[in-house]
Amino acid sequence: MSDAKQPGLIDPPENSAPGQQEEEERVFPAPAPLESHGPARVIAMCNQKGGVGKTTTTINLGAALAEYGRRVLIVDFDPQGAASAGLGVNAHELDKTVYDMLVAARPDVRPIIHSTSVEGLDLVPANIDLSAAEVQLVGEVAREQALARVLRPVLDDYDAVIIDCQPSLGLLTVNALTAAHGVIIPLETEFFALRGVALLVETVDRVRDRINPRLQIDGILATMVDPRTLHSREVLERLAEAFGDKLFDTQIRRTIKFPDASVAAEPITSYASGHPGAEAYRRLAREVIARGNVA
Repeated sequence: MSDAKQPGLIDPPENSAPGQQEEEERVFPAPAPLESHGPARVIAMCNQKGGVGKTTTTINLGAALAEYGRRVLIVDFDPQGAASAGLGVNAHELDKTVYDMLVAARPDVRPIIHSTSVEGLDLVPANIDLSAAEVQLVGEVAREQALARVLRPVLDDYDAVIIDCQPSLGLLTVNALTAAHGVIIPLETEFFALRGVALLVETVDRVRDRINPRLQIDGILATMVDPRTLHSREVLERLAEAFGDKLFDTQIRRTIKFPDASVAAEPITSYASGHPGAEAYRRLAREVIARGNVA
């Protein structure tokens, strides 16, 4: 499994638990319950660099939002199928996945939506078939809008749709950006990760200008943070300088529990509910709601 197992290999010591750094002291209150659901806000989880925590964040942010009473649909949009596997769905054994919907003349996504072990969290699965979609779509009219067309009939059923993008800036990612209202960019706290962000932001700007004027960057999420290292702290400073309030207050620290949860095919919020990693994603969910990115 690719992205889902990447955000960390070590647990930080107790004295570096979340909440100790000044920038993490802001409190985001638990959101009020909703009286009704929908229409969904669509969020693309996007970074063309692999191994930065896109899938881990997609799964665990979705699970945390569901804990707060939001109805969430995760769209696995990576041919590696990591989000599907991370939620316990063996997409390689399925007859139909998101690929079939993209290339269908009249797609009906509802029959391929899978419920998960988390109440309120559903999944549109993907497998290796999706890798053929870019070739299949290249000659289609409005090829950038294929995913938006697939999702449109179910948007009123959910409060949030989170698209787990593949690590590239090809046609699939452009489809995700065209379908989305906002983009969350998980970014590993190391200097090489910074280099590709400008290209991604340029792509977001281009899609906004040419195809999807509502698209905005919801936030930059620092992942794989190890506050004990000078390198990590320096990268966080650079991110704050470059992105200002677009940088989420919440940080995702390194911990072995993320790959452990991936192997167990569960979100960390249920696999290790009391762990600081689970609390970090609950905090991120509260922050996303507080920012107005999700109702």
